[in-house]
Amino acid sequence: MINEKIELGKINTLRIDRFTEPGIYLMAQNEEDLLLPGQYVTDDMAVDQEIDVFVYTDSEDRLVATTETPKAMLDEFGFFEVVDVAEFGAFVNWGLPKDLFIPKNRQKTPFRVGDRRILRVVKDEKSERLLGVEKIKQFLSHEVEEGYYKNRPVKLLVIAKTPLGYKVIVDNKYSGMLFTNELFEDIAVGDTKKGYVKLIRKDGNMDISLQPIGTAAKTDIGTDKIMQLLEENNGSLPYNYKSDADLVNSVFGLSKKNYKRSLTTLIDAGKIEVTETGIYKK
Repeated sequence: MINEKIELGKINTLRIDRFTEPGIYLMAQNEEDLLLPGQYVTDDMAVDQEIDVFVYTDSEDRLVATTETPKAMLDEFGFFEVVDVAEFGAFVNWGLPKDLFIPKNRQKTPFRVGDRRILRVVKDEKSERLLGVEKIKQFLSHEVEEGYYKNRPVKLLVIAKTPLGYKVIVDNKYSGMLFTNELFEDIAVGDTKKGYVKLIRKDGNMDISLQPIGTAAKTDIGTDKIMQLLEENNGSLPYNYKSDADLVNSVFGLSKKNYKRSLTTLIDAGKIEVTETGIYKK
């Protein structure tokens, strides 16, 4: 459905109104329009067609559309590389021709070219432009809305390493923690992951797991992974119950306990056999 009005910093569905030399003009229901530059115009576009575009501002602060998608949109967090630094602020690459500006007073520490920073994309009310903000705590809520429950799937952005594990932003709204002793894969700041709610604490912070909680859920993940690798390796793998725990973690992304449980489940289901020489698909 076509947007009622053009919304800055978001994906808009707009109608192609007319073709011009610099590009095509797109229109919302309220008849407000903006340019989609010629570099994004394709041969299959036609007048009255509806297309999805991201809206931001050009170098002259005019609304402009692009068919490209930035690394983060309005009110979202992302991990960005610093590409330029000036006295008044810095610029990061966010996947669009015009870099995202971070004013000096919105930075926690001075930016340097090549740095990679966790930022929030916000709208500056005075200038009506999109900006990046490094001071992100103010945007994280500690009042978890209804609908968050144990094992609910969530979207994660890893933002910091701590002695306990990794801090994450949950669904662009909440603070969470992944604990080191529950991780069975490599992880780094800036990674985006799918996770599961483990516990909602009284302070509104969440404990998060990268696997569904509970024995049955972990076994399902393990059996799926083993069968997938068997399919990819002509029905055999050179591992068994005695395989080293670090090797199991590296190959299957499982703890030794969950790996052994998954093998037993697959044997009982008649899908595999395990011998001294390996795992074989039946």
